[in-house]
Amino acid sequence: MDSAGAKIGAGAAAAAHSSEPLPLRIKLLYGAPSFAGAAMVIPIFIHMPKFYADVVLVPLGYLAMAIAIARSLDALSDPLMGWISDHTHTRLGRRRPYMLFGAPLCGVAFFALLNPPASFTGGRAAIWFGVTFILYFVFHTIYVLPHYALGPELTQNYHERSSLFAWRESFSILGTIVAAAAPGVMMQAFHMTERQVFFRLGIFFGVVLSVLYGLLVLTVKERPDFVTRESNPLVPGVRRALRNRPFAILLGSYVVASISGAIPATMMPFFNAYVIRPRNPTFWLSMLLLGYFAFAFVSVPIWLAIARRVGKLNAYLASFFLSITGGGAMFLLGPGDTWWLLVLICWAGIGLGAGLFLTPSMQADVIDYDELYTGKRREAQYTAFWSMLPKFVAIPSAAIPIAVLASLGYIPNAVQAPRVVFAIRAIFALGPAACSMLSFLIARRFPMTEAIHNTILEGIARHERGHAAFDPMTGLMVPAPKAGHDDDVGWFLDYFSIGELKRYLARGASQPVRDVLTVAAVSIGVSALSVIYVLRRVSSLRTDPGAITSLIVVTAGLAFAIFVFHLMRLGPARRLAAGEVPAEAIRAHLGQVVEALREGAPIAVAASGVADRG
Repeated sequence: MDSAGAKIGAGAAAAAHSSEPLPLRIKLLYGAPSFAGAAMVIPIFIHMPKFYADVVLVPLGYLAMAIAIARSLDALSDPLMGWISDHTHTRLGRRRPYMLFGAPLCGVAFFALLNPPASFTGGRAAIWFGVTFILYFVFHTIYVLPHYALGPELTQNYHERSSLFAWRESFSILGTIVAAAAPGVMMQAFHMTERQVFFRLGIFFGVVLSVLYGLLVLTVKERPDFVTRESNPLVPGVRRALRNRPFAILLGSYVVASISGAIPATMMPFFNAYVIRPRNPTFWLSMLLLGYFAFAFVSVPIWLAIARRVGKLNAYLASFFLSITGGGAMFLLGPGDTWWLLVLICWAGIGLGAGLFLTPSMQADVIDYDELYTGKRREAQYTAFWSMLPKFVAIPSAAIPIAVLASLGYIPNAVQAPRVVFAIRAIFALGPAACSMLSFLIARRFPMTEAIHNTILEGIARHERGHAAFDPMTGLMVPAPKAGHDDDVGWFLDYFSIGELKRYLARGASQPVRDVLTVAAVSIGVSALSVIYVLRRVSSLRTDPGAITSLIVVTAGLAFAIFVFHLMRLGPARRLAAGEVPAEAIRAHLGQVVEALREGAPIAVAASGVADRG
């Protein structure tokens, strides 16, 4: 233990200056586009479900189904976009080309989503919602994944990363505040209808998004040493990312915490209108959102100072107290408790300010740990994980609540039955509080500190000089990754799990293809049966498909994602069956992976053998 501490201290001293502070100009240019990007989320998730339900008159079940379909496809596009961005080599770099054309297209889709034709109702309006919702998120993925992947590349300094992401998320909160307040203020001050408000918001934020991303692309350059790094195959990259223990812990906490955000985003308009029942629900909804995000915005520099003093993890853990207590207390509210709700919303907003920038900052540190073992920079692939998995969780979090309300007898613009009111209170208040508690328990296991991170950076520098490096989290000496045949074999064998490789050695050459085809067949079968069920349920656009249909749509999306993943493994399985890799090399690889997993290392270093204990 003392030896490890000494090595950490030496690494920290050597790595403290490994990245110069970022100029404020870069932080502003990198962060500013998030103003418009985040602002768009508010009308989409807060206002659109209720707008399409109460004004456009689309049945709630169809909205739930459309959201589920759109978010499923959106989640599938994340890993593909991450892989494409990491493999792109142009004069503009790996990230900037996609921001340049993705943002304007997203702005167009955003405008269309907010402005359905006035003649559309029922089934036609549901189709319009679903198509524009899908297009918005496809184009959103094209520009936002490269944008977020660019952040970890701009600096490797432990605290500068927190500052960079604090600026980005401050712009996000500012855009959210403007979007949250705008509808209520515009309707109150200028006596506009909802359609008039959304028409103006669609034009404004679409233009601002395009302009700010254009400025970013023209003024902020990518690091040339990262742009020229060799990339990795998609499927082995997924497997190696999931072996990264700090990342898996952080991702697990973030996925659970995403439920705490998805449920209130969908349910707040219903809680406000049918539980609290203020005289002007639209105005008070804007005030609640304004208070929530305003207090998050004000708290960011406070949390940044706390993180510098006690570390990112401790600051992040402290923020959960506010969301747990605030959410639980909201369950006790009833009609007329408007001001109490505002106080509790602001209290929870303070906790939001910490998680917004600390989690991406901690994720960026984890990407450096991956480089220590792989020698590759995979920002976009890790960012895709960060974006994709919470979406699969957020799909039922957003779609199921409104589908449940529909099944319980929700009636638009009317006094709700007691069971509907109780369901709204429980889903809005107790669900997020419970998820925040679980997320806190997972996050407590995150092992990385500033000293450990600095030692990792020193290890990366030693690898660049061809020397072995110390892993402060496992106590292992990690050989420098070496490009060449052995490394290629290691990545190739990571197309397969430990069990699949053992079955190949025990049962013969055809086993890998059988394994892949079996899982692919089962998953596409589940997806096809789910689609058939949904089509039968929605054979008439005049009927509400019900809550169960949203769950089936989510199942279809997950099953199809598994099918695509295994389909990409079919070619490598055939190559393995053809004897492309000798059995001795497979046994050596298995030994390395098992040893690495036993020691808690993210991967085995195939090119250099098992890492030695320091």
